[in-house]
Amino acid sequence: MEEIRLKDLDQKFKYDIATRPGAGNFTRCFTCGTCTAVCPVAEVNEDYDPRKLIRMSILGMRDEVLSSDIIWMCQRCYACYARCPQNVKFADILGVLRDMAIEEGHADKAMNDRIENLDRFVQDVRCKMVANMLHPSDDQKKKVRKMVEEELVRNE
Repeated sequence: MEEIRLKDLDQKFKYDIATRPGAGNFTRCFTCGTCTAVCPVAEVNEDYDPRKLIRMSILGMRDEVLSSDIIWMCQRCYACYARCPQNVKFADILGVLRDMAIEEGHADKAMNDRIENLDRFVQDVRCKMVANMLHPSDDQKKKVRKMVEEELVRNE
């Protein structure tokens, strides 16, 4: 485990987050794990742990949080939001952290748009694949394969 040095922590980071719209309740988190248990990203990515991100933020690990790839992984499905017993609006908090990462130069200004486009694309592919499972078609498979290949080229 990496050593955390108090002198390196930004004690006002949690307040910078909490003053932003949608993030006011984030310090209420008592790490019950509900958010992680219902999260579709945590289901496929063992490094994704919303509780850890909240704890790091409360501790003041500003640079580690804002430069983390993890803040971009959330699909913002709001499953955590709906189930949190403390009303910690984690999906909104991630929006705040993403904005702060961009503002403080940890991410490109276009990153939010790119992530939103990717989320729409993934949902489109999922719907087409489900339709193909229900009504198998070689044409549909070819369309999905072409969509994915074009997206991969676009993101090179």
